[in-house]
Order: sequence, then structure tokens, then C-alpha cells
Amino acid sequence: MKVTPQIPQLTHGSVKRTLFRMAFPMLAGTISMSAYNLADTWYVSLLGTLPLAAMGFTFPVIMLLTFVAGSIGTGVTTLSSHSLGKSDREAASDIVTHGIIFTVMVAVSMAVVGYNTIEPVFTRLGADAFTLPLIGDYMRTWYLGALTMALPMMGNGILIACGDSKGASRFIMLSMAINVILDPIMIFGWFGFPALGIMGAALATVISQGLSTIWLFYLLSKKHGLLRFRPGSLLHFLQSCRKILGFAIPSGLSMMLMPISSAVITALLSRYGHEAVAAAGAASRIEMFAFVVPMALGMSMTPYISQNLGAGRIDRIREGKNVATTFALTYGAFIAIVFYLAAPLLSRIFTSDPEVSRILIMYIRIISFGYGMMEVHRYCGFVMTGMHRPVNATLLNALRVIVLLIPLSYAGAYYDGIRGIFFGRLITDLTVGTVGLFWVSRVIRTAIAETRPDPNLIRDPA
Repeated sequence: MKVTPQIPQLTHGSVKRTLFRMAFPMLAGTISMSAYNLADTWYVSLLGTLPLAAMGFTFPVIMLLTFVAGSIGTGVTTLSSHSLGKSDREAASDIVTHGIIFTVMVAVSMAVVGYNTIEPVFTRLGADAFTLPLIGDYMRTWYLGALTMALPMMGNGILIACGDSKGASRFIMLSMAINVILDPIMIFGWFGFPALGIMGAALATVISQGLSTIWLFYLLSKKHGLLRFRPGSLLHFLQSCRKILGFAIPSGLSMMLMPISSAVITALLSRYGHEAVAAAGAASRIEMFAFVVPMALGMSMTPYISQNLGAGRIDRIREGKNVATTFALTYGAFIAIVFYLAAPLLSRIFTSDPEVSRILIMYIRIISFGYGMMEVHRYCGFVMTGMHRPVNATLLNALRVIVLLIPLSYAGAYYDGIRGIFFGRLITDLTVGTVGLFWVSRVIRTAIAETRPDPNLIRDPA
């Protein structure tokens, strides 16, 4: 049975209630996304330090490919949401269908290139003769299933655009549940299945994503009526791709700064041994849990801002920014204290190697105190994107990565080794969050000035 998507009305009512009402259904989904990565990391950590280090090396490359798919998804979600808001289901269906075809083409192309460049790419990232074979086992399997990795990310955004946030959460939770079940079976060889080690972790991910993609196609085609493969002109397809790229390119440039910085930091940490890479890789996945709650709120920010901009309610945009900032700082302070106290316990969950544990604890106890301002920085980017200033959001990310994070990490390594690298990240997060607040406040003030009527044009009635 097809249902008509309900577009949420975000321009009236309590700002705080509106934002958190949108965020709440996505909380289960964001928790599941973090549990997904955490389960993989924990199971692989049981194999030893080398497999854990190998997985740490794969993180930047997987992030890069995931963000390329995510940037296309941003374009598809934005355009389909706009069409649904105008009740133009035909245009929304065309964008969704063409976007999926385009994503398939891009994912297959990137997988072919990646599969054939595993050794040179990861050698440049600092992998050695011990970790490279393990990386090859993992990435060859991952690349063969890259198609199933790209489509779920896009589909999740489309479901949110349809107003189906519960469906989006269930979609993520299904994939996570399948992955958690398959991980130990394929990694350790339970129930007569061959023990595949780190390759099993990749295979479990591919299968879980593939099965959830089948359900995604069902939801989009049967429930929402947005996926319809039918004959059409090549010109129409190319026009859809051009529209998608209009959003995807700035979004992609912004997203790709993260894996680039991750790759640089990983290469820098590799100078200090496998233990440093393994610790940072595990810690980066642990800290994903610090972001699950603010991430759920962040996913609601851009549609909230965009709708209120269209309605001329700049006052609600400013209030929404203030609500989000207050939440980010309060939650960030709380989670920093929790992580600082729980760091030894968290390290024991993921490793028994004393050196890996020492570095992991150091990472958590230093970097966690920047989590609040890191979320402020992200929210500022969402506000700028929602106010149709995506270039500003990209420039803010460039400031974080190119101007601050990479230089400060190298400077920190020079003066204080691994500890200095972590302090470089902390200083970066505190600085860019502050800059983002001033910048987005200026953007909002400019928008308020532009929406005020010109007093010279106001005349008393005759």
C-alpha cells in the first residue's frame, strides 16, 4: 500500500520541541550506526594488535569512498525533498531513480580503481609488510561489496525526506543486527563456517548491507512509490545527474576533507608503531558513541533551517541555532567527564596490549574535552547549508582540516610526540567551534537585515 509522505511543518510551535521531536526517532538509528562500527572493532581486536592496526589503516579509505556516496545522497535527498514539498511526486521519483543509477555507476568505478590500487595506496598510508596482507584481505572483500555500502546511505536520507524517520531508523537497525550476528560467525568460524579472520568482518558487513539494501528498494518502490525503473531519455538522466552534482560537489568537497585529514593523521601516527595506529583506530570508533545523540539532532537541523528560511522566520533560525549550541556544549561537557573517568575500562574492552591501552587512554582523556565544540562546528555547518550558503560550510571545514588540524598535528608531533598530536586535535576543535559560532551569527544577522522592509518604501495610507 502506497502512502503519501508527510512533510513536517517546522515553521510554527516551540523551537526546542520541534527540533527534538524530529531528532528522537533517529536516535535509535544513530546508536545502531555506532554499534555497527564498534562491533566490528571489538571482534577484530580479539584477533590481536596487528589485525586491529590493519583495520585502523582502512578507516581513511573507507571514509573517503563513503563520503563520495554520501555527497551524492545529499543531492538526491535535497532535490527529492524539494519535489515532495511541491507535491511533484513524478519529479521526486525521477531524481531518486536516476540518483540510484548514478550512485551505482560511481560506486562500481571507484571499487574497480580501489581494488587494483590497494598495495600502493596503503603503503603510502604507512602500512608495512606485516599489516599489508591483512589490509588486502579486508579491502578486497569490501570493494567487491562496495555497491551495497553506497546505496543504504542514500536511502536513509531519502526516507527522512519522505517524513519516514521511523522507517529510516529501522532500516539502520536491521543492518546493524545482521552484522552483529554474522561478525563472530565469519571471523571466528562458528557453526562450521570457516574462520576468515579480518576478511570475515568485511564479508559480514557486505552481506548485512546487501540485505538491508533489498529492504530499502522495497520501501522506496512499494511504500513511497519513488523508485520506478522505466524507459527514459538519456538527456533526462543527464539533467538529473547535473542537478544532483550541483549539491554533491560542494558537499563532497567538505566531506572528503575528513578522510584526507584522517589519512594524514594515520600516516603520522604510524611513525610511532602499530600500537599507535591500533589505539587511534579503536578510539575513533569508541568516540562515535559520544556523537550519537548530537548526530540525531544534527540530522534535523538542515531541513528545519531551510523551511524557516523559506518562511522568512529568521528569528526561529537564530533560536534554533542557540538551542543546538546549548545542547552541544552541555552534552559535550557531560560526555567528556564520563569518557575521562571511563577511559581505562574502555581500553580494557578493546585491547590487552599495555602500550595500545596507554595510547588509547591518552587519546580519550585529551580529545574528549573538545567534543562539545566539535559538535558546535558541525551544527554551524548545517545552519549555513540550510541557509543556502554551502560554500561557507565547506570553507569552515577547510579551516578546520587544512589550516588548523594538519599543521597543529605535525607541530604537536614535533614537540611532544603522540601526546602532541592529540593536543593538536583538541586545540583545533576548540578554535574552529568558536570561529563557527561567530561566522554563523554574522550570516544570521545579514539575513535579518535583508528581510527587514526598507523604511523609505513604507508610506502611510492615503
